[in-house]
Amino acid sequence: MNEDKFIKEVTKLKIKLTSKTLKDLKIYYQTLVVWNKKINLTAIIKEEDVYLKHFYDSLTLVKIHNFKKPLLICDIGSGAGFPGLVLKIFFPQLKITLIESKTKKTLFLKEVVKLLKLKEVKIINKRAEEYAKNNLKIFDVITMRAVGNINLMLKTALLMIKDNGFFLIMKGKKEDEAKNMSLLLSNLKSKLVKIKRFMLPIENSHRHLLKIKKLPSKC
Repeated sequence: MNEDKFIKEVTKLKIKLTSKTLKDLKIYYQTLVVWNKKINLTAIIKEEDVYLKHFYDSLTLVKIHNFKKPLLICDIGSGAGFPGLVLKIFFPQLKITLIESKTKKTLFLKEVVKLLKLKEVKIINKRAEEYAKNNLKIFDVITMRAVGNINLMLKTALLMIKDNGFFLIMKGKKEDEAKNMSLLLSNLKSKLVKIKRFMLPIENSHRHLLKIKKLPSKC
């Protein structure tokens, strides 16, 4: 996905693009390439692939949630900043907390935040399970680009989400966990309110997004 195609597809998502946004993404990409030579940030490094599979893919969360409000958001297992930092670049009013357990990756995140002069971004070098113990019910939204078992992270994420807040999960083709989580969600006073299935442009790979709502304690 070259920049022109990226602009076209992002416009379809009804997301505003500016010259600054595009410049920031270019700096982000260039920094990613440099740092990836020193530490393992991502196996996806070609520019066209990064714009498609990291930048654009991160933005597809708008298909299930409105990020135009000044939300307090946490991105669990942020890695190289997907989707958390990308959302911050496009929606600067968001207050973002990035949780990443690997120290070297947090150093990269701090470098990008510094270069792009992003405000109201916290970078936490801890496991989410540890951070959650002292940060109960503080986030409006938690995002996670899932690569492992969703059920293992549900309890941790829901501890940190405010009542009526949301847990947004990004997955590939596999949907088995989503189909089998009803009982667990009920026990955790939450419910699956939306599943969005779609194909990523150009390569037509499967994606699906899960939106889980944390119910008020009285429910």
